[in-house]
Amino acid sequence: MEQFYNYTGFANATWGHIIMILIGIVFIYLGIKFDYEPLLLIPIGIGVIIGNIPFVAGNQTGIYETGSVLNYLYFGVVKGVYPPLIFLGIGAMTDFSSLIANPKLMLLGAAAQIGVFGTFLGALYLGFSLPEAGAIGIIGGADGPTAIFLSSKLANGINILPDGTTVKNLIGPIAIAAYSYMALVPVIQPPIMRLLVNKEDRKIRMKPPRAVTQKEKMIFPVVALLLTTFISPSALPLLGMLFFGNLLKESGRTERLADTARTKLIDIVTILLGVTVGASTQADIFITKDSMMIFALGAISFVIATMGGLLFAKFMNLFLKGDNKINPLIGASGVSAVPDSARVVHAEALKSDPHNYLLMHAMAPNVSGVIGSAIAAGILLSFLA
Repeated sequence: MEQFYNYTGFANATWGHIIMILIGIVFIYLGIKFDYEPLLLIPIGIGVIIGNIPFVAGNQTGIYETGSVLNYLYFGVVKGVYPPLIFLGIGAMTDFSSLIANPKLMLLGAAAQIGVFGTFLGALYLGFSLPEAGAIGIIGGADGPTAIFLSSKLANGINILPDGTTVKNLIGPIAIAAYSYMALVPVIQPPIMRLLVNKEDRKIRMKPPRAVTQKEKMIFPVVALLLTTFISPSALPLLGMLFFGNLLKESGRTERLADTARTKLIDIVTILLGVTVGASTQADIFITKDSMMIFALGAISFVIATMGGLLFAKFMNLFLKGDNKINPLIGASGVSAVPDSARVVHAEALKSDPHNYLLMHAMAPNVSGVIGSAIAAGILLSFLA
């Protein structure tokens, strides 16, 4: 009986395990009760619980034990396989019409990337190495798949620094921070919007975007693929799959493939990604000073990114006149949390004017934020790998 007890979770549990299991339960609660990104938070929450059930080491049980089932599933995170597949699905479900119709709104997506480079500098100040800081910085783009992709390349616990030390494995903390703040968009962004944009500006009505032809929609992913990947070749796995998925959608000849990419494929990958990322928060590895600093930096970076988009939108209005002015609220959707950030902008505008519909306008900086964060990741990877 004593030997049986020693093999149970009760004998091997620590306070760290209990804390992480409670965090997993909170994630599930937020996803179900408040509908905060349930497709992400519920798999991640279950993964956190799975990863923190106490076990006896050496039986190929844990996610970090070579040969375990969870370790094989985690391969897609460690090697950056899952993020490009997520981008394929995103491309197949995204309509770039609003961006094509009003290209200047792309600048708002670029402005929000200040959160990436601000976080990068903050991580350096806190003592992280250059590759680690680069991986942490991408949290500022509020893009979970991109954060996982970059951290799997830079902060993977494998690469060797010039001084001979090994980089830290920060994939788990970075992924959890990125997805947590993506899910909390409806909580974090509205107070910042109300702080920086006065009620009069919140009521600005933008003129309807022009109609975009199907030919333009088909040409866009090809041109965008060439332009963005020539600027940032290291982002090719992400951007290539994003625009490939979009071409499947817009070509009119591959609807079956597009439907598979935006439904079955992305759903399967989201399940695997969420559970394995959650399970990687094993208490003895996850509960560290570095993890706490990453979460703090993530919160600050998200605020900076939102502020950057809002303030740049107000700056653009200095040069725009009449009905060409933009509602500064859409600057907040420059972060990559698609489409939640655009929805939050739309909901906030309706509070000031029940007839001011900003959703389609907000989608332009929102999708450009996805492209911008991928480009930023590619640039960081080029310099720091």
